[in-house]
Amino acid sequence: MSIIATAAWSIPKAVADRFPEEGSGLSRYAAVFKGVEINSTFYRQHKAATFSRWADSVPKDFRFAIKIPKEITHVRKLKDIGGAFEIFLQKILPLGEKLGPLLCQLPPTLMFDPYDAERAFETMRSAHPGPIVLEVRHESWAAAQARALIDRYSLDRVLADPAPVWRTTDFLHPPRYVRLHGKPKIYYSSYNDQEILSFARLLAADSWCVFDNTASGAACENALTMRDIMPSFNV
Repeated sequence: MSIIATAAWSIPKAVADRFPEEGSGLSRYAAVFKGVEINSTFYRQHKAATFSRWADSVPKDFRFAIKIPKEITHVRKLKDIGGAFEIFLQKILPLGEKLGPLLCQLPPTLMFDPYDAERAFETMRSAHPGPIVLEVRHESWAAAQARALIDRYSLDRVLADPAPVWRTTDFLHPPRYVRLHGKPKIYYSSYNDQEILSFARLLAADSWCVFDNTASGAACENALTMRDIMPSFNV
């Protein structure tokens, strides 16, 4: 069944009654959702013990999608990333089988460079055989050459909303990873039921859909709405 999640596991008061009263924030969240996207790894390193504690706080079938550090995507801009990527993988190793996709979100200013991109993707794929999803934000990544390179290294393109590059019509198959940032006001705006339904219809049984409109608390409520309607799409 599709994994419906939010960025981080904050539970707003407006929907707190949908979750268990007892336990940590993560354990309460994991009693309702099957996955979560961790964005804090983009900004700073966590101790391996932190990931171990998180893994111990959730059911066996729960998964963590982890955002790749900005040192790799925004500082190094995909150049000479081998050492930094290996350190990142070592830190998250305690997640074990609960590790979900690695999210590689590129800065809006990073143009597609075939040489840098291929070296970076080869480094990532050589070190990590699991799912890696790519969210790009510069229009140059719409090029056929970029698409071919992404496919060659078995990366999955992220369908984002708003969609700066890849739109719904650019996916011949159900997107493996959808990130809903909210619109018209990114990170704040809530989605209505019809919009949530339209995104739900795009998902496959192995898709992730992450609500990133967390600044207003809308993400959790929107994710609950999608979670409630998903069984009818995954039978």
